[in-house]
Amino acid sequence: MLVPLTNVPRDYAWGSRSLIAALQGRPPAEHPEAEIWYGDHPSDPSDVQDGSGRTLDQWIAQEGAGVGLAGRLPYLLKLLAANSVLSIQVHPSKAQAEEAFAREAALPADAVRNYADDNHKPEMIVALSERFEALCGLRELEASRRLLDALGAAAAPLRERLTDPEGLADAIGWLLSGDAHETVDAIIAGLADAQSTEFAAELANARKLAVWYPGDPGVVVALLMNFVVLHRGESVFLRAGMLHAYVSGLGVELMAASDNVLRGGLTPKRIDVDELLRILDPTPGPVPVVLPVAADNGNRGVEAFPADVADFQLLRARVAEGSDAVIRPIGPLIVLATTGAVSVAGARGALDLEPGRAAFVTPDETEIRISGEGEAFLAQPGRAD
Repeated sequence: MLVPLTNVPRDYAWGSRSLIAALQGRPPAEHPEAEIWYGDHPSDPSDVQDGSGRTLDQWIAQEGAGVGLAGRLPYLLKLLAANSVLSIQVHPSKAQAEEAFAREAALPADAVRNYADDNHKPEMIVALSERFEALCGLRELEASRRLLDALGAAAAPLRERLTDPEGLADAIGWLLSGDAHETVDAIIAGLADAQSTEFAAELANARKLAVWYPGDPGVVVALLMNFVVLHRGESVFLRAGMLHAYVSGLGVELMAASDNVLRGGLTPKRIDVDELLRILDPTPGPVPVVLPVAADNGNRGVEAFPADVADFQLLRARVAEGSDAVIRPIGPLIVLATTGAVSVAGARGALDLEPGRAAFVTPDETEIRISGEGEAFLAQPGRAD
């Protein structure tokens, strides 16, 4: 069965008035549009466009047993549009989330909690804009020392802490604790005159962050992170423990269904430094750009973005007049159109999709066909093997 889905954009302050609107062929919005969620996540389930007024979680609860589906979807698919930087953040592993969620369950009802559920939150984003900027993982130590050299004596107290991964983690904790406010202020002030041919893009990005978040220690944390520029169709996969922040651009994001976020700067929200450091993986190194490969499992005309996670798999189908793509789903599937006009057909019906529109495909559909002229992304569970 194919079930049409829509949702209302979420108006986070960092969102863009134009990126999602342009994808959907409408004028810029009056307010920022940051994300559109496609899935059954209880925080913002998709609306089912069948005249019933139900959301997808309600539809699955009432109809799921008849189409081979029990329980919630293991993933959440999004359109994400950033006009300014998201908070620096990190997500726990499955074991860390289970332990912490159980630990916090014993706290008083009015206690502040870090964990909304017991799940991990690996994620992947594919650029839809021609340029998508992000901070992903921690830079190699020697490279970060060279970058800090461009800031002169102001950065010396930080530079001397970058001895090994453990020292890198300690440095991040020091920056976020408030004890380093003089160094933070001095480094941010020094950005105006800092010059480096090797790190010109990183310094330019830090200057931009300092305008958005004046005095925020996250500006300095960002100087220790890999500045990554994706071009359309390129992706990154962010595993548990990896510090990251999206800076600007439009993308398709797929993640495990979780709300667990520990923040590490560039935010007015609470930062639990001790818990952040507990789940942070301080191993430095570049984060590889993920390119699509031909999908297996009998699919035709479909590409997959490799990610070593059982919760989700992200596919892409690009079709032109006279051609089509065939997908053999391995579980409940969501198809999201991103360009042109595509048709999604299965044994029990068909739907036409314009950019920003989606279809939920139930597990009893063993093969679906995408035709028309355009592009669609497909989310399904990952392979357990």
